[in-house]
Amino acid sequence: MRQRVVDALPVYLVTDDGLCAAEGRTVVDTVRAAVDGGVTCVQLRGKTLSARELLQQTLEVAAAVGDRVPVLVNDRVDVYLTAREAGAAVAGVHIGQSDLPVELTRAVIGPDAILGLSAATPQQLANITPGTVDYVGIGPVHSTATKPDAPTGRGLEWAAGIVTEAPVPAVAIGGLRAADLEALKAAGFAGAAVVSAICSATDPEAAARALAERWAAHPAPAPAPAPEPTLASALSERVS
Repeated sequence: MRQRVVDALPVYLVTDDGLCAAEGRTVVDTVRAAVDGGVTCVQLRGKTLSARELLQQTLEVAAAVGDRVPVLVNDRVDVYLTAREAGAAVAGVHIGQSDLPVELTRAVIGPDAILGLSAATPQQLANITPGTVDYVGIGPVHSTATKPDAPTGRGLEWAAGIVTEAPVPAVAIGGLRAADLEALKAAGFAGAAVVSAICSATDPEAAARALAERWAAHPAPAPAPAPEPTLASALSERVS
């Protein structure tokens, strides 16, 4: 499941129970429609749900789309492990800086599960160990009401600067819309994580399709060219 995690990141849906309910839909219905439209990864973020409610939602979402895209559980490692034990097609967890320690989380979930981590500063990125963490979520890019404790949005220019310090593939998050995707992809992000852009949409399938098409329409930045060998390095190679 961890192979080619980057392929699962382009259009990354983070669910919000309240926003889905406000549109008269369940999270499962929203996720199913969004995956039909092109969402490539789903993170279940049930902050207001009990453990048992989140487990039930996880089981239902995994049954609906777990064979098509990775289904991750936000924060609740216990819910992920219980769902996995129940045979659900769950792929991993996403944790924050104040959640369980990264190394212990990896030890508990095992080597095959996906582990994502939120980060917002150069120091937090520098602390990431590739191989332990599979990808990082960076934000908020814009201010957002979907996460009450989120800091003020820092902007696309900030995002473009900090992503260069990420040692693993990165997804941007925070009030993102289709119009942001070109700049994010050009900056080097592997994907964009959205909440209200899909959960609050009248037609989540159409909203997801618009995001997927916008992402696919722009080429990824070319890798940086290898540095030209210096005289010193050339002499060193000849000596060795």
